[in-house]
Amino acid sequence: MTRVTDLAFLTGHDSGTIVLGAAWVAPNPRNYGRGVHPDMVGFRIDVHPVDATDRAATRAVLRTHALPQLHEWITRAIAADETWQLSDHQRYWRLTGGRLTHHDEA
Repeated sequence: MTRVTDLAFLTGHDSGTIVLGAAWVAPNPRNYGRGVHPDMVGFRIDVHPVDATDRAATRAVLRTHALPQLHEWITRAIAADETWQLSDHQRYWRLTGGRLTHHDEA
């Protein structure tokens, strides 16, 4: 958790099948030589809203499967080489029909 810069429980309408999102915010320059503020570098975690009737089942899947996978992703990211760490990365966990999957974006 020391490297997590933002943890948000999103509100509003559900996010479809997305139940959890994680991102690595890299210390890379974005605009004309200006870099990212050091306080923003690190991991951002978003817990997505789900329909009230699905919350208990979703919570169980998150605890049992998604959170251990999130921990593993963060652990690998911390140990990753400089090339990986200098780029932004995202992973989304989706729950469809009781099946949890994840997808990486860079």
